[in-house]
Amino acid sequence: MGSYRPTWAPDIVDLEIPSAARMYDYYLGGSHNFAADRRLAEEALKAWPETPYMCRANRAFLRRAVTFLAEQGVDQFLDLGSGIPTAGNVHEIAQAVLPEARTVYVDCDAVAYAHGRALLKDDPQATYVLADLRDPEAVLASPEVTGMLDLERPVAVLMLMTLHFVPDSDDPKSIVSAYREAVAPGSYFVFSHGTNEYRPADTGGITKVYTQASHGIVPRDRARIQELAAGWELLSPGLVDVILWRPDPAELDDDPLGADVTRYSTFAAVGRTA
Repeated sequence: MGSYRPTWAPDIVDLEIPSAARMYDYYLGGSHNFAADRRLAEEALKAWPETPYMCRANRAFLRRAVTFLAEQGVDQFLDLGSGIPTAGNVHEIAQAVLPEARTVYVDCDAVAYAHGRALLKDDPQATYVLADLRDPEAVLASPEVTGMLDLERPVAVLMLMTLHFVPDSDDPKSIVSAYREAVAPGSYFVFSHGTNEYRPADTGGITKVYTQASHGIVPRDRARIQELAAGWELLSPGLVDVILWRPDPAELDDDPLGADVTRYSTFAAVGRTA
């Protein structure tokens, strides 16, 4: 007997292959995931129980960074590997500061794309592209990007918890560089990346779990993550633990993991082009 296919599931989706994007949705308490996603996510939680907190910390960093950039007047956002839409999306955060802000979301997961398109159908200032961020030329040439963003003006390029899904064989540094070279001076780069620097044994465990998912994890140490941002001038405080990038004091006071950065094992930064 085949797996039950919800009416919202695109026909091209293989329900038996766990998706990294849908596992992320599961960690955040979302409902757009399948049995295979949930099974593997539960295995990941055994290897790294703090995973849901890591995801929430990443979303909090996203909110702080996008708010900061919008307050600087940045009104164009390209969210690469954006995943399944959830509360506090980039366009909502940006438009709360700049109502005219425009956002393009990009992901290769068909479920993320389907829900993104449905979510944005009534918003003329935001759209979604079904594409792989590892192909900058295709992403940047897509009609959604060319129709929504003016690359002759500053753009915020976002890669949150996505680069650790790009293996070294795909040359993630050159991918980041391609986007940097395509945007105007004064553009920004917002990124976060899982690290094996603090807890290599535990990181190895969750990495093994993700070999069964649509995308494997490649956690990197601080030096290698810093290299990915070559050509971008990192704003203060530089590349730091995700909960320490310009945090709201109350967030640290109420941190569910006691502000123990080793339990998050994620670095984050915001860079700018000259």
